[in-house]
Amino acid sequence: MTGKKLHVKIKPLGILDLLSFKNLVPGRKKRIEKAPGTSIDPLPPVNALAGKLHPEIQHLVVDQIKDETGDVRTYRLVPDKEKGTLQPAYFRPGQYLSFTFEVEGATVTRPYSISSTPGEALSGFYEIAVKRYHDGFVSRQIWDHWTEGCAVLSGGPEGFFYHDHLRDRQNVIGIAGGTGITPFRSMAKSILDDDLKINLVIFYGSNKKEEIIYHEELKELQASSGGRIKIIHVLAEEKLENFEHGYITADLLKKYAAPLESSIFVCGPKPLYRHIDRELKGPAIRRKFIRKEDFGEIEDVSSLETYPGGAAGKAFKVLVHRGKEAVEIEADAGESLLVAMERAGLCPPSSCRSGSCGVCRSLLIKGDLFIPEEVDDRRQADKKFGYIHPCIAYPLENLEIVVPRRKIE
Repeated sequence: MTGKKLHVKIKPLGILDLLSFKNLVPGRKKRIEKAPGTSIDPLPPVNALAGKLHPEIQHLVVDQIKDETGDVRTYRLVPDKEKGTLQPAYFRPGQYLSFTFEVEGATVTRPYSISSTPGEALSGFYEIAVKRYHDGFVSRQIWDHWTEGCAVLSGGPEGFFYHDHLRDRQNVIGIAGGTGITPFRSMAKSILDDDLKINLVIFYGSNKKEEIIYHEELKELQASSGGRIKIIHVLAEEKLENFEHGYITADLLKKYAAPLESSIFVCGPKPLYRHIDRELKGPAIRRKFIRKEDFGEIEDVSSLETYPGGAAGKAFKVLVHRGKEAVEIEADAGESLLVAMERAGLCPPSSCRSGSCGVCRSLLIKGDLFIPEEVDDRRQADKKFGYIHPCIAYPLENLEIVVPRRKIE
């Protein structure tokens, strides 16, 4: 290159860029000298807000207990400020909380829909409804041990069972059974608070009138709504005036609402989902407008038509890797890997317990298992590369898996 001249043309804009670059460091030094001497907050405001909205752990205390029916109670929970939770996290009407329990030496989790409103969370409390089941592993624990002043450990609000104006229609049909009314109570009260701008028609199925949860309150919500809320009670075992008799059907929906012009939300026991699937089957109602709060495990997986019959009643070994430790546990074919790990005291992470949230996402190293297709919400990439949700995975032979640790360990 010696002896040759480089002919570089610098446009006026290029000269300005060079001058700006030249003055960059001196300008920065001047700003630093003028800056106040106070220390920078180690937690940026955005991170602080994210921590309030999506806490990994909430320390709560049972504040009030109210009997709703003979086997259903409402528990009001307030923050345990001594343990660092200053206010309940905000949420969307229809979301749930996942609670952690120590039961018979095992650490387990259970999700419960929030029956109170986001505005009430800002006022300082959550409410959930718990039905007592005689064979319920956790519901008996709550009824027997949750007393006023009792400390409770919860995660932050989660779930996708809420109305989104970009995704859902303004007219909403709610189909509830049993304690499945709880998220709709939150939605209905939020409508009256003007926090939720929808029209809501609730079809609430019960066996008998005495089993209806929030019966009088639902009447008051309907009366105060100016037509925005409508409640239709459906009794399976009684014929009473002003009540529908039998089961919630497609024809019943058409009698009181417009299913083809509505988003349909369903919450209740597993048999209700199967029944509603049959009633709404067909091309008329698009699946995108049907939402289910489908948390909870399959009660009898061997009863599914797709379940491999030869596995029923068998027991297998599962080698579980958690960090640097490896533990071999026993797992029955009829129980999910999540339950098997909880029974062995491994304290695996979980939340929804129905295959949708992904909190328990783990890696299958070796072996074969059964995952019911109707609850398999894994991403296609996870299916391809062997990731599973233990809450909906059932062993068919000896297995080896890698499981993440819980954040609270």
